[in-house]
Amino acid sequence: MVRVPATSANLGPGFDAFGLALALHDQVEARVTGGGLDVAARGESEETAGNGERHLVVRAMRAAFDAMGGQPAGIALRCVNAIPHGRGLGSSAAAVVSGILAARALVADGAGRLPDADVLRLAADLEGHPDNAAACLAGGLTVAWRPSVPGAGAVGLLRLDVLDAITAVVCVAPTAMATNEARLALPASVPHAGAAANAARSALLLAALTSDPAVLFDATEDYLHQRYRAAAQPATAELLGRLRRVGVAAVVSGAGPSILALGVADEPPGLAAVDSIARETGIAWRVTPLKVDRQGATVLTGETGVPRPGTTWQGRSTNQAPEPGVLPAGGSTQGRAASPARLGPQSRECRGLLWC
Repeated sequence: MVRVPATSANLGPGFDAFGLALALHDQVEARVTGGGLDVAARGESEETAGNGERHLVVRAMRAAFDAMGGQPAGIALRCVNAIPHGRGLGSSAAAVVSGILAARALVADGAGRLPDADVLRLAADLEGHPDNAAACLAGGLTVAWRPSVPGAGAVGLLRLDVLDAITAVVCVAPTAMATNEARLALPASVPHAGAAANAARSALLLAALTSDPAVLFDATEDYLHQRYRAAAQPATAELLGRLRRVGVAAVVSGAGPSILALGVADEPPGLAAVDSIARETGIAWRVTPLKVDRQGATVLTGETGVPRPGTTWQGRSTNQAPEPGVLPAGGSTQGRAASPARLGPQSRECRGLLWC
């Protein structure tokens, strides 16, 4: 079984680079069968089970199997979805990452055939950008980038630990918006002054989340994308403005339309303020506090990690040590760029498994 977290990308000024993993998880069971494709799902957007080969987890598995040298005779999937689709919380990255890791775990020497760097690169290629995929794989706060050397092909990943005092509240929008729709609202260029201001805020945001939360509000000011998307997301822009006017470090989560509010534990304005302001809009925002997911994607292996039909899948606190049979599937040494050949314990193999 593969367990993957929700993610919030951009975080204001970190457009297409920053990602934060959140403790809301999708789970995928996968096995090889004698033939055909069988997909079942429950939870968020469970109707997507009828998409067959167009199902995003299936597409990611197919791409991973191709990269490892061949397709199995058949695939059976069981998906439990908790991440809302089309809301800016990384549901597509979660599907892509879970599909790639499930396929890799089902192949003998999967980690050798599809090393960690290739997992991230494939996920970023399927997604079109690396920010959500990096955070989903590694957990915590991530910075992802494409290399400057033409043709290098790899994706860079830096993972940072977020301060324990940092809190996150998600205002989930009642309606969805596709990422490509939101991108259409972006201009081809921005003023130099805005780009310079955004660069300063991006650097400040890394400091705010890892060492000095006192600057969090200023650090979440964006100059590259949120204001340009406001007309396409008026309800999001209204709530964002209301929250920031009272000092909440709120940002559009990913491409929207949901909002992420960051804060410091036991310091105002807190969850109650966010919930109250969201209610004042008259829109059915789903206001939910979430912990930072510090582990990233995990692969449960062996008998202890194989939920049988009719049994309950037991969750874990994000900040607990992994249970027996749980392999972290992402991450790098704190504060250091991941080696192109390794993202951490993810490289351990899941040999001979039919269920992961």
